[in-house]
Amino acid sequence: MAKGIRFVGLDVHGETIAATVAEEGETVTDVGIVPNRPEAVRRLVKRLGPVQKLRVCYEAGPCGYVLYWQLTGLGVHCEVVAPSLIPQKPGDRVKTDRRDARKLAQMYRAGVLTPVWVPDMQHEALRDLVRAREAAKRDELVARHRLRKFLLRTGRRAPEGTRAWTKRHGQWLQSLRFEHLAQEVVFLDYRHEVDHACERVMRLERAIDEAVERMPASQRAVVDGLQGLRGVCKVTAVTVYTEVGEFSRFARPDRMMGYTGLVSGEHSSGSRIRRGAITRTGNAHLRRVLIQAAWAYCRRPHLSPALKKRQAGLCDQIKEISWKAQHRLSGRYRRLISRGKTPQQTITAVARELVGFLWAIGVEVERRQESQGHAAA
Repeated sequence: MAKGIRFVGLDVHGETIAATVAEEGETVTDVGIVPNRPEAVRRLVKRLGPVQKLRVCYEAGPCGYVLYWQLTGLGVHCEVVAPSLIPQKPGDRVKTDRRDARKLAQMYRAGVLTPVWVPDMQHEALRDLVRAREAAKRDELVARHRLRKFLLRTGRRAPEGTRAWTKRHGQWLQSLRFEHLAQEVVFLDYRHEVDHACERVMRLERAIDEAVERMPASQRAVVDGLQGLRGVCKVTAVTVYTEVGEFSRFARPDRMMGYTGLVSGEHSSGSRIRRGAITRTGNAHLRRVLIQAAWAYCRRPHLSPALKKRQAGLCDQIKEISWKAQHRLSGRYRRLISRGKTPQQTITAVARELVGFLWAIGVEVERRQESQGHAAA
């Protein structure tokens, strides 16, 4: 430990920040509680001493990374730590802001906290856009279900052979009329909500397309490379990129698998080995799109016109990884199904292995971009 280093733990809330300083030895000092405002944070940093001697940490939470960006802008070394990986004492039943800040400072000084990857402002903005589209899709699904259940209750059924939410289905909806004014009002309101939700999704998807076009060439190359895999369209590729960030920060693909929460939980002791369901820790947004993409591998390997179009312009190595993924994941799906596994269990296993191929493509593209940057320099 460098001499004179001060480890600062911050317990951050929407309106207040509790701060505690841990120095060399056993010295721990409660600084107090300050407002969560930029001016108050600047004054706090000035009180704590030279920024070169400060090491600050706080838990990741709903306040995001605004405080991190402000502190790093002031020249302070700051880390955001994973709350789920903070050691807990089973017998500690007292929780206050000051005690939480003190615990963070002491554990940060001991080196037992796990920092998370923090995106820059541009990356975080794109991630907010992708998550807004995900929320819009959920709202669209709810609106459609509400309308369909209303039609079912009133005995309205689409003509035989009409697929839901197609152009023909929309024409049938426009032709519906109800005897009672109250039901007519409800029907029109539900239809308006469905149309509004669809327009909202389309508007956000156009915004994502525009955002991808404005991305730096090195980042856009990663998104394009991920789309070389079957089942990974533009929205899925952008979601994976925004949630993962730099693929090379994972030394091995199994580290990234653990980050998604798709690995099996385990409770083993002695000679007994017990593994259970997936941990579901890590990034739920990433896990959702991976499960969706994995369903594409329940079919035999095939290069569809859409996949060929996405692979146009990609290097041969990425195409080879994609083709290898199709054979391996499709074969794994068939083997697990033949063993009596449920489709849900099988798709989860396929999604876990799909992470490895995403990691391979992401690392390969990042390596190529780095080599091209060195060559240009």
